[in-house]
Amino acid sequence: MKSESPADNDGLPAILLCQWCMRAAVLTISDKGSIGQRQDTSGPAVAEVLKTIGAVIEKYEIVPDEVESIAGKLIEYADILGLDLVITTGGTGVAPRDLTPEATRMVIDRDVPGMAEPMRMESFKKTPHAVISRAIAGIRKQTLIINLPGSPKGATENLQFILKAIPHAVEKIKGDPSECAAL
Repeated sequence: MKSESPADNDGLPAILLCQWCMRAAVLTISDKGSIGQRQDTSGPAVAEVLKTIGAVIEKYEIVPDEVESIAGKLIEYADILGLDLVITTGGTGVAPRDLTPEATRMVIDRDVPGMAEPMRMESFKKTPHAVISRAIAGIRKQTLIINLPGSPKGATENLQFILKAIPHAVEKIKGDPSECAAL
């Protein structure tokens, strides 16, 4: 597993920077990236998009395409770090080692199919290969977990399709009692 320092937060722990911010992690799933044979460009691209909605990236790591490694990180981010949002990139296709949805499904408490559905639908307008995406989204405790494709273009496009809904979803997961219809 390759671990990177959190995105530039002026050297301060993210929790000290923002008392009410969205605390996030980006987890890239890549066999080659995890051993330094390929530079990850998807993870940093996703982190930049997340910053536009006020997310503070507390963790950015690369793990191999192994269910145990992926699930272990998702559990760590949700249960130990208590992050609000975890975005994965990679491992959502149909290749034999594309196991991110299986790992995610193992750890989530509830599905959020309304996030994965528009990603596939909008992606299909750009490429027929969107139909083989198996990305899912779900909730573990109070953490929203969203799978994205592994290419930088696919990851950022898919994230943009659902980006406006993420802050509201995180607020509701955290127990925000306000009426959704009032928005």
